[in-house]
Amino acid sequence: MMYDHDAIPVRTGRATVNGTSLHYRTAGAGPALVLLHGVPKTGYHWRHLVPKLTARHTVVVPDLRGFGDSARPAEGYDSATMSDDIAALMHHLGHDRYTVAGEDWGAVIGYQLAARHRGSVESLIFIEALLPGFGFEDHAALTVENVSRGKHMWHLGFYFQPDVPEMLIAGHERELITYMIKSERSRPDSATPDAIDEYVRCYSMPGGIRAMLAVYRAMLVDAEQNRRAARERLDIPVLALGGSAFIGDRNESQMRLVAHDVTGHVFDAGHDLAEEVPDEMADVVLSFLAARR
Repeated sequence: MMYDHDAIPVRTGRATVNGTSLHYRTAGAGPALVLLHGVPKTGYHWRHLVPKLTARHTVVVPDLRGFGDSARPAEGYDSATMSDDIAALMHHLGHDRYTVAGEDWGAVIGYQLAARHRGSVESLIFIEALLPGFGFEDHAALTVENVSRGKHMWHLGFYFQPDVPEMLIAGHERELITYMIKSERSRPDSATPDAIDEYVRCYSMPGGIRAMLAVYRAMLVDAEQNRRAARERLDIPVLALGGSAFIGDRNESQMRLVAHDVTGHVFDAGHDLAEEVPDEMADVVLSFLAARR
């Protein structure tokens, strides 16, 4: 369950948009803010942050295409299509202007949303992600630098293989999700049992692992989409947030390649800021949003 600032359960719903069905949660009042989760998570990732935002903002928390309780269609897992899902959802909910905040793959999708729907997105919060087309692929390489500095992302190459990952992961979703989440955090105890259970429930559903792998397998398509989008830099304010134990200030340096107005902040944390340091994160996000109004 997810609650707002008054400890009232958030509203939930489904919307048929852009050829798929998205599950979403929403609460609060004020300027709209949509929160996009990464992998291997769902919208439940934002449960600590939502009640810190809803007093000042209308918050929309979707489960991305293929994830959580959203539908798992056969296609459409490139970041441009997934960003169009969110644009259609926000229009469906009556929000024609909004801020997008995304973490991990949700940040990649959030960047595409800001680039493709420039008349709707007022600002972008880019959290703990590497952009395909701007260096993400390089971290799959088995080099001395990547391994020694902990930047070798072994799972990228593994997930790209057809059929074999599905075979090996099936029945071991809990082990994979628990390992991935805890190993990428400097505060592994922040991966609480309720969150692990929710993520495992969703990724164990029919098509759950297939959809997750489809996002990674679209990476080279994403790379071309991002390079094309970057030909016209974003002119909206961008806040780039990192965890010192994971992507850190590289979030800011990447955003400076694709946007003019970038502010960076690095927390003493790992990869999953909204679960590791939600209080500190809320302070920075709310200050950024207030300063832009």
